[in-house]
Amino acid sequence: MSLKFALVGNPNCGKTTLFNEITGSTQHVANWPGVTIEKREGKAKRLKEDVLIIDLPGIYSLSPYSMEEVIARDYIVNQTPDIVINIVDGTNIERNLYLTTQLIELGVNVIVALNMMDSVDAKGDKIDLATLESSLNLPVVPITASKGKGVKELLDRALSVAQTASSGHSSPQLQEIHNKSIIASIEEIESTILPELESEVQNPRWTALKLLEGDEKVQEALKVPASSLIRLKGYQERLEKNFDMDIETVIADSRYQFTTKVARKVVKKKADNTHLTISDKIDKVVTNRILAIPLFLALMFGIFSITFGTIGSSTIDIVDVLVNETIAGFVLTALEGAGAAVWLQDLIVGGIIGGLGSMLVFVPQIMILFFFLSVLEDTGYMARAAFVMDRLLRKLGLSGKSFIPMLIGFGCTVPAVMSARTLENEKDRRLTIMLVPFMSCGARLPIYALYTAAFFASNQTVVVFSLYILGIIVAILSGILLKKTILKGEVAPFVMELPPYRIPTLKGLMIHMWDRGKGFVKKAGTIIFAAAVIIWFLQYFNFSFQAVSEPAESMLGSIGGVIAPVFAPLGFGDWQSAVALLTGFIAKEAVVSTMGILHGVAEATESSTDLITALQTVFTPLTAYAFMAFSLLYLPCMAAFATIKREMNSWKWTMITIGYSTGVAWLVAFLIFQIGKMLGFS
Repeated sequence: MSLKFALVGNPNCGKTTLFNEITGSTQHVANWPGVTIEKREGKAKRLKEDVLIIDLPGIYSLSPYSMEEVIARDYIVNQTPDIVINIVDGTNIERNLYLTTQLIELGVNVIVALNMMDSVDAKGDKIDLATLESSLNLPVVPITASKGKGVKELLDRALSVAQTASSGHSSPQLQEIHNKSIIASIEEIESTILPELESEVQNPRWTALKLLEGDEKVQEALKVPASSLIRLKGYQERLEKNFDMDIETVIADSRYQFTTKVARKVVKKKADNTHLTISDKIDKVVTNRILAIPLFLALMFGIFSITFGTIGSSTIDIVDVLVNETIAGFVLTALEGAGAAVWLQDLIVGGIIGGLGSMLVFVPQIMILFFFLSVLEDTGYMARAAFVMDRLLRKLGLSGKSFIPMLIGFGCTVPAVMSARTLENEKDRRLTIMLVPFMSCGARLPIYALYTAAFFASNQTVVVFSLYILGIIVAILSGILLKKTILKGEVAPFVMELPPYRIPTLKGLMIHMWDRGKGFVKKAGTIIFAAAVIIWFLQYFNFSFQAVSEPAESMLGSIGGVIAPVFAPLGFGDWQSAVALLTGFIAKEAVVSTMGILHGVAEATESSTDLITALQTVFTPLTAYAFMAFSLLYLPCMAAFATIKREMNSWKWTMITIGYSTGVAWLVAFLIFQIGKMLGFS
């Protein structure tokens, strides 16, 4: 029988590193049912036994204030994993143990993985493991996940507990965490109110605590009657009067008092440990009021230089030769040898291989970009970037919390929109969702790579970097405008943790890079494949389903001719560009494949001379830049549209978001083209 071990811990505690170390190549990444938050699971490679490891979202508590917390709590409560491995950052025990107290309250089988012990030793601190175990009444195993130290011992201990635990296993009693007055109220609720409920209560002690705490999700699940809610209010008001604070704070403060007491008993700081740490010294530079933003921009510029410079370009050439010469040539020869019809040859080579190849050649560049973004994230720098940008955004009337989804938006708009759930204020959340589409997601990279190669070959890095900056500027200006008009409100406070700098592992970086970049490969085999076939069909036949000699006479040509005038003031009024932008709503990568198919070029790649020559007959450097700007800012892909609708929970606000982003895209591209033309650019 398969055992289930769930990993739970605070963000930046090393949970994902531990998951990667345990599962290796056996892991599987999907989404939790009904949401796009990642669900990671995999087999424990170090054990002979069949053990499934589930990586729950990083959370600070089990109070259901965010989707991540809801997912984690629901899984632990409803799926009842055999063991919950609670990863605790050994350098910050007091804060991390808050989540541990809630796991103890749940009464599940918990093992504490005390992580980052190498950092504890480097600081000269000592942790009394025996006292920590006795204080928590839980097994505690010291580990350093990034180096694989203690991981085997952790799994063996977890397996031992899981195999010997009886069905009547109980965790430490709540008296060890909460004070007597809270315990008395819990016991009264347990003995008087719970028996009156129609729903069956699986965990009476925890349920009573949640009802006392005012947990609305538990109240709804149990269908607590109004009469019982009134009596609960009496217990709450009694405690609120005694402690002079609201009931949630009363319970939370009780947990913090417990964690503080435990931390003081078990952590022995080095006597002279008052000097600045390496992280502190680095932060004095990277978070400096004057240097911080220039350093951030310089780092991003350096990443783009590598991505679009010699290294990135060379990878494109390799894939181009493989896909669009070797594979396409082989398939064409095979089809000709088999006597395949000309239209079938054109469909497979010109449509499918040409369409897929147009995106696949950019996958190495996308992977390179995601690799370096993973470096910034895993080292702890991305948290500093959000902290630094908060100071700037707050001066403009925006919340620094919005910058985190915007950063995620550089990878993909979908999880970026989802991450806006962490914003408590509804107006700030809507504002963030409206701004995220202006961030240049990775799917737009193929468009930039193609057009910069055609028109800005000697300045690719500068031009691409300018587009990313343009997106940020438009987002900031839009935020100011929307905050002063339809989304007026006070700026929410921004509190976040700055984790210590750490050296990321190559294994972890490669896994993160693949997790983020594999979406493009999946799209190649699904969405782009289907789009390539549909686009080929629509440009091969007219509305009478007769083959045409000129693509302009096809169904696609007719559709493009109708919408092309909308883009004429932007400098690109040809029907091919109009159609390409239309297919970009399916997936932004489809813009490039569409251009290749419509211009009759099978090898629609950055290094394809034929496509570049074809584009140079239609575009100028000025109109090419306007086209890229429009591609950057207009409505996101279909998946992002669906996510925005789900998160906004309103067709009105969804259409406002889509209409606003597309309107801004048209206006910015119009200004670029018209002002550029006035200044004599071509």
